[in-house]
Order: sequence, then C-alpha cells, then structure tokens
Amino acid sequence: MNLTIHADVKAKRPGREAFTTAEWRLIQRLDTPVKVQKYFSSLAYNRESDGPTLRSFRELVKFEEAHCLEAAVAAAVILEQHGYPPLLLDLESHDLLDHVLFVFRMNGGWGSIGRSRDIGLHGRKPVYRSLRDLAWSYFDPFVDFSGRLKAYAVTSLYELGDYDWRFSPRRMLKVEDHLRKIEHQPLRSSDQRYEKLLARYHRFKKRFPDRSPAYYDSRDKWML
Repeated sequence: MNLTIHADVKAKRPGREAFTTAEWRLIQRLDTPVKVQKYFSSLAYNRESDGPTLRSFRELVKFEEAHCLEAAVAAAVILEQHGYPPLLLDLESHDLLDHVLFVFRMNGGWGSIGRSRDIGLHGRKPVYRSLRDLAWSYFDPFVDFSGRLKAYAVTSLYELGDYDWRFSPRRMLKVEDHLRKIEHQPLRSSDQRYEKLLARYHRFKKRFPDRSPAYYDSRDKWML
C-alpha cells in the first residue's frame, strides 16, 4: 500500500453534497491536523456509560464526545476533505485495550491525532521518520496499571471497500474487526524498562489519583 497517494483521496472522498451544513462548516474550519487535534481535545471523552459505541463522524458530531477509535475515524473524514489519506494506526497492548490514532505525513515526517483519557496518548507532531518511531513514542505513556504496547499496524479505511465509515448511524463494528485482523509488527521491550515505568506510574497515581501523568521526556513532540 502506498501511504502517500493523494490522487486516490480526490477520487474517493465524497463531495460537499454528502454533508450537512453544520458538518461542512466544521470540516472547513478544521483544515489542519493541529486544528483537528484541538477540536478532539476539547470534546468530552466518551466513556460509553450507556453501553459500547463505535460512532461514525456524523454520529460523533451529534453527540459531541469521542473515544479513541471514534476520534481517529472522524479525523480521517475531516482531513480526507483536505487531501489526507484516511490512515489509522492501531497500537496493540498486552491487556487487550488497544489504542487507535489517525496518522498523517507532513514535510517528510509522520504525526498523529488522538483522543484518550490520558493526555500522553493524544496526537504527535509530524516529526517521526517512520511509523515505527511514531508507535514507539507511545510506549512510555501507554504504561498504566495494565497497559504495555506489544505491536502496531497501519491501515487505510479505503481497504474497507464500500463500507460506510463516514456517516453510518450504526456501530462501526467492521472497522474494529478490520483493525484486529490486520498484520501487526512487534514492538519488543525489556521487562526492566517496563517495570521501571510501571513503578513510576504507581507512585504518581498514589499522589495524584485524578490526574493524567505528563512527566515524559517526549512531551515537546506532543500535539496538544
């Protein structure tokens, strides 16, 4: 798969007529990855209090909240209209609580857009030489009481064919299933490194149980 074919985006993205007036205004306002990240950071986090949700862009705009997969897909819809391929990065964890981000390339570097309960799992500036380097930037912030990254994979939503990931009123189970099935590349880490990070996280949460840690060395590369 060629990750930088913008001509393909022009051919496959829907036209203005597919969107409501409010949706189109939002898309036109959010014309850069930085603006899209700020938008998702400002939304309430979707804790799925009424049961599992996997909302499309249209449903997300209605409810004005998002979890990671919903934000990643909605970012793809928004930035597709500005010429970016709809690429998702799936980060696989040992505790089966994966994290999904929208990824993009700018000036030769890879960046991401994300939404999470933890600030360290939001987006990254486009400064990473490879998708593997980008995935590794999430290793330290991913360590919480049970999380530990073990693999990553990237996919284009165009691989879903005519499946409606932009406007569907139904749960986007096919997107989730697709992310599970694609081949992931391993991220091997030492137990010593993990245990050090885990102990640090425990100490922080004991002092600040309601705060998200932001003490990581890579914070200057975060896109807040």
